[in-house]
Amino acid sequence: MEIYEKLAHPIAISIFLITLFLPVLIGFISFKRTKNQSDFFVGGRVMDKFVVALSAVSSGRSAWLVLGVSGMAYKLGTSAVWAIVGYILVEMLQFVFIGTKLRIFTEKYNSLTLLDYFATKFNDNKNLIRITGAVILIFFFTAYVASQFNAGAKSLHAALGFPVLICLVISAILVLIYMVLGGYIAVVYNDVIRAIIMLIGLVILPVYGIIKSGGFSYFIDTLAGLNPSYIDPFSLSAGAIIGFLGIGLGSPGQPHIVVRYMSINDPDKLRFSAIIGTFWNVILGWGAIYVGLLGRTLFPLAENLPDKNPEMIYLLLSSEFFGPIFYGLLIGGIFAAILSTADSQLLVLASTLVRDIYEKIVKRNKPLHENYKLKLSRIILLISGILSLIIGYFAKDQIFWLVLFAWGGLGASFGTSLILSLYWKGANKYGITAGMIIGTTVTICWYFFFKKSTGIYELIPAFICACLAIIIVSLITKKEIYS
Repeated sequence: MEIYEKLAHPIAISIFLITLFLPVLIGFISFKRTKNQSDFFVGGRVMDKFVVALSAVSSGRSAWLVLGVSGMAYKLGTSAVWAIVGYILVEMLQFVFIGTKLRIFTEKYNSLTLLDYFATKFNDNKNLIRITGAVILIFFFTAYVASQFNAGAKSLHAALGFPVLICLVISAILVLIYMVLGGYIAVVYNDVIRAIIMLIGLVILPVYGIIKSGGFSYFIDTLAGLNPSYIDPFSLSAGAIIGFLGIGLGSPGQPHIVVRYMSINDPDKLRFSAIIGTFWNVILGWGAIYVGLLGRTLFPLAENLPDKNPEMIYLLLSSEFFGPIFYGLLIGGIFAAILSTADSQLLVLASTLVRDIYEKIVKRNKPLHENYKLKLSRIILLISGILSLIIGYFAKDQIFWLVLFAWGGLGASFGTSLILSLYWKGANKYGITAGMIIGTTVTICWYFFFKKSTGIYELIPAFICACLAIIIVSLITKKEIYS
């Protein structure tokens, strides 16, 4: 029986449709709260600590975790856990140290985007940082958004049996309706709901599946019988483990995540957000690992998976174990999880085009009316979504690696700049610009020419080189002191 045949049950399809259209309802509710550009891009900086915590987690995980990590665990076993350890540790510290300082500075400078913050802090009158950063951001977010739309199409195709193109269009329409209406406010409140659905799916599915299949001991024995390396988290080489841990280095450079810190109503509350966010990250991460491991015990051969693709194991297990109510919720939940990153990334793209390019460069000497800026933001968001839909249709790479490439590029170019801008007074606009360029260049070159021969994730060398570029260029250029 095909996966999508279970949705023929009236209860299953009803639950599934509710998860699809609930974000649209929230978009209409958020419309009245979205009155200006600040509301549209950072929620007016009045977001609650709990909302910020779950939104940051939800927007950072989505398809990469539910589909990508579970598929990686299916292939590698427990050693896939190293793919989640790095970012969990980094984001725990990031909430408190990077998030708190960034929230204080962005309010001080009235910054609505990460590039806004850099340009204002470093008095970049020539717009070196804005132009360089905007080009880099658009380049990497192209890969990022493409991966999310592909994941959305995969989940809808598996759930409904519709052609991939139709699934892509449905994904885009559902995202754009509530985003155009409510902007950031609609996004973060939808993220909270999605984080809860993700938690339910990634806890109940593996726990129930393991019990139903014979218990934990039988589960472990089966994995060991298939391949002892499946239960050995250290079966990977040291280089591979370091590479997976290095994924965490990308967290500070993700504009769609760090904007959450900018939106909280009180920077001191980010400590509480760190606790909640870390708890959610740990549970979701291990849940995805166990989904992949459970899938390996029940379907030892990848040839028996939908499209022979390990990244479909979550969808297949949901179909195997649950009746219409939970099945509809879990399938709808995975689609909701995918949207939680796609919408955040589209919002960053729109804010870059409207705030950083049009308002601050093209119209820099001409004040714009607030209503005009809000209307323009909605139009650009809609156009960005349509273009992303087209890109998503032609993108063919795997979710896990496509996301890692974009994650690495943004981490090297923006993460290094953000950390040094907050914690090293010697940084200047020339160093920051150089770091963005070097980080991007090394990411691309390493990915295409050195990754296969070295086995090292491109983010690690790119992060190091970008840091050195910022420090060296800042030191050899004219010293500038910033508050």
